[in-house]
Formats: sequence, structure tokens, C-alpha cells
Amino acid sequence: MSKPTPLSGFPEWTTSQRMIEQFVLDRIRQTFELYGFAPLETRSVEPLDQLLRKGETSKEVYLLRRLQADADGPAGDDALGLHFDLTVPFARYVLENAGKLQFPFRRYQIQKVWRGERPQEGRYREFLQADIDIVDRDTLPAHYEAEMPLVIGDALRALPIPPVLIQVNNRKICEGFYRGIGLTDPEAALRAVDKLDKIGPAKVTELLAETAGASEAQARACLALAGISAPDASFADAVRALGVTDPLLDEGIAELVAVVETAAAHAPGLCVADLRIARGLDYYTGTVYETQLRGYERFGSICSGGRYDNLASAGAVSYPGVGISIGVTRLLGLLFGAGALSISRSVPTCVLVAVGAEEERAGSNAIAEALRSRGIPAEVSPNAAKFGKQIRYAERRGIPYVWFRGAEGDQVKDIRSGEQVNAVPGEWAPPRVDLKPLVG
Repeated sequence: MSKPTPLSGFPEWTTSQRMIEQFVLDRIRQTFELYGFAPLETRSVEPLDQLLRKGETSKEVYLLRRLQADADGPAGDDALGLHFDLTVPFARYVLENAGKLQFPFRRYQIQKVWRGERPQEGRYREFLQADIDIVDRDTLPAHYEAEMPLVIGDALRALPIPPVLIQVNNRKICEGFYRGIGLTDPEAALRAVDKLDKIGPAKVTELLAETAGASEAQARACLALAGISAPDASFADAVRALGVTDPLLDEGIAELVAVVETAAAHAPGLCVADLRIARGLDYYTGTVYETQLRGYERFGSICSGGRYDNLASAGAVSYPGVGISIGVTRLLGLLFGAGALSISRSVPTCVLVAVGAEEERAGSNAIAEALRSRGIPAEVSPNAAKFGKQIRYAERRGIPYVWFRGAEGDQVKDIRSGEQVNAVPGEWAPPRVDLKPLVG
């Protein structure tokens, strides 16, 4: 068998990186639950027609077909695809289970997704997302849009990562403004402006003319709006100074002011109103979010989302919602690549129980079991080698303590300092900082 090679875009972390990932997921999960979100996991596949019904995603979807599938079998609307985010499957879940849910329904979902984009640093084809959404029946109060940044701010602040800045905008501001200057296809204009960071003002101007029918003056106005940014409600004055009026524009300004002011009261500096943030997916209808990791801004957003009113509906009943998603693999991939995250040891084990002779292994097993029963991770030495070799085994694996059984009493050695103390399995405990690997 030839030596296997990695698949581009499908990351496999080392055991140390995986422990860091689990630590991060635990902290995120704890924060989500503190805010009352309940866990959910949906299936990995959805009908292709559902995956493609909103937004420009056809090039990103992976089809799911059996190797020996019948060439004349079902296709088209019956084909299945791996989900490329968690919003579409969540909307489907809400529709299927609406009669069993209590609204407003708050859920978090930590799950893998698949996206067929070009792999690069921080971007993968298989990756883990951590989502929260709040969905209601028929109407969803705007104050939930102000809650999203608070949850994400707390979740990310609990991690040993650089600080973040959440950029917020409201699609109503953009759409109302575009209507106010006479554009008849505001969605096309939104998609064009969403590419501003990638292609620059000149290319966006061309795209606005091609796809949204914008004149030169209209394109300049769109770029002027996109250039407004403020850490407080002063952005509203800057928008009004452009001299454009529209009822939807006024509604969007009021909603975004509430988001910015709520965030400032909770965590000053967490949010900034940035009117170039548009989010390219068509289903967003209100507040939208993107999150920059300080020092890693060139890689784009590590946490995004927004308000959606039309993604889930059944007849005359609609289920508007708002959600935001942390790109966990994206975040960790960037930090791993920069060597910015580490863990104090490469295994969970805190204590290695030495074995004096193979016929004494049962006694060593009993000590390890007693330690585990008290929540102390322990393993037994793989062989009854000389104690020096067993200590070196612990050193290589990063295990801080070695337990020695003795006829006159047991002892535990801290192999980092060399300190050795008498110990009883039901009483001895390591310092709290050594109990589990520390992430930093």
C-alpha cells in the first residue's frame, strides 16, 4: 500500500489539537446553555432542491449518491446533498416539528458541514460550526437581534483567543437606501456590495451597473453608505446626512441603533455598526453580523449570521428567526497555523500508576480505579520495566505524576519537580491546575 496523502480541505487535528477543540466546544456549549438554548442535531443531508432554493450556493453543494446508484434512478429534486450550513436544515426541522415546539424556540447546534469551496488557510471543505437560532411563529421581536452579539461575545470571551469585534448592519438600511435612490433590484445591489472587501470599490461599481442597473451616481451613493462605520449610534446621523429617505431605511436604522446600544451596555467595544456588511445569502432580511478576530482580520469573518423572515413558512404561517454561527474549525485552523494555541500536556492522564512486577498489576489497576472514581484521570504503566523507564514513559507523554506502590505505603512523585510524597488512593489529589490539561 502506498503512503496515504492528506485530502485538501478535510482537516485532521492531532490529539493535542483535538483536546483543544473539545475544550473550546465545551466552553461554547456552556455559554449557549446559560442563555437558554437547547441542543439539537439534524441529519447531514437535505433534498437538493431545498439546499439550492435560497442564495448562490450551487457550486458549493456536495451531492450524495451511492457508488452503484442506478443511472436511471431518481434525480433532480430527489437528489440529496450534504448541508453546507445549519440554517437550511434547521428551518426544515422547524417546519416538520412545529406542532411539537414551544415558541419562541431557542436551539444550539454544533455539527459538521460540507462546502465545496477552494481550500485555503482557515477555509475547509469539511468543518465544524456552532450555531444558535431563535425562531418564533409569525412575528419575531427585534430585541432578539440585539441578543445574538451578547451570546457570541460571552462565548468567545470565555476562550483563550484574541479579542473579537462583531460588525453589525441591517439589511433594511441597505434595501431602504437603495430604493430611496431609485434602484429596482436591491438584492442584486446587496450581493454586489457584499463583495467590496474582496474586489474593491471599482469592481463593485462595475458589478452594481451590470447586475443592479445602477448609474454612476447611484453606485457612488451605495459606496458612500457602505463606507459608514461607528462604534455607537452616531452611524444613524451619518446615514441621514446622505439625504436619502425611505420608511424601510428608517426602520432599519432604529433596529440597528438598538443592537449597538444593547451591546455597548453589555460589553463596551464588542460591536461596531459597519454598513458595508451585507451577507450575500438572499434569506437575510434584518440585522446581519460578521466577526473579526483581532490580528487575523485579513482572513475574514469567523462568526456570521443574521435575521431571516422568509426561510421557513407553511401556507399562511411563517417562522421568522435570527441566528449566528461560529466557524469553529475556521477559528481553530487560523490559531493552530499561527501557533497561538497550546495545551499543557498531550494526554488527559494526570497519574501513571507504576507496576513493580507483572504479578502486581492487579494492585496497580485497583489504585487507578480508585483515582478514576474520584475524577482523577489515571492509567497503568504498559509494562513492569525499571521505574526509571516508567518515569521516562510518563515524561514523554506529558503525564505529571507517577504513583509507586510500596509495602510500607504508597508514594506519588511529581516528575517535573522531583518532589515525592506519601499517598493514599482515597485521599491524595493533585493540585487543581494539574487535574486536566490547560489550554492557553
